[in-house]
Amino acid sequence: MSATPSADDVLDPGVEVLALPDVAERLRLPVTKVRQALRDGQLVAVRRDGVLCVPAEFLTSEGSIVKGLPGTLTVLADAGFAPDEMVRWLFTADDSLPGRPIDQLRATGGREVKRRAQALAL
Repeated sequence: MSATPSADDVLDPGVEVLALPDVAERLRLPVTKVRQALRDGQLVAVRRDGVLCVPAEFLTSEGSIVKGLPGTLTVLADAGFAPDEMVRWLFTADDSLPGRPIDQLRATGGREVKRRAQALAL
């Protein structure tokens, strides 16, 4: 089995992160399925204090992955972004959106966010 990919913790310390067992509980999945989602690029994890964690904002209150996040991560990966660059981009404010890309994904599903991620590849 391959190692679970992760990013450096490039997040502001105030950004809530969840350990994988907590992610599994929220998604109502076994931890092995969460690890598979990380390997498949549906989620990105960071290592905070040595613990593999997922930003809480990647999950909805209904217990699913934010709509549009997996597709956006795929576009960013195709553009050559490393996991830490993906996390940094998603959590960096963009005045033209307005707000952070993760906020727009959570609000709208992210058609405009994906369009901007595709533009980064050009």
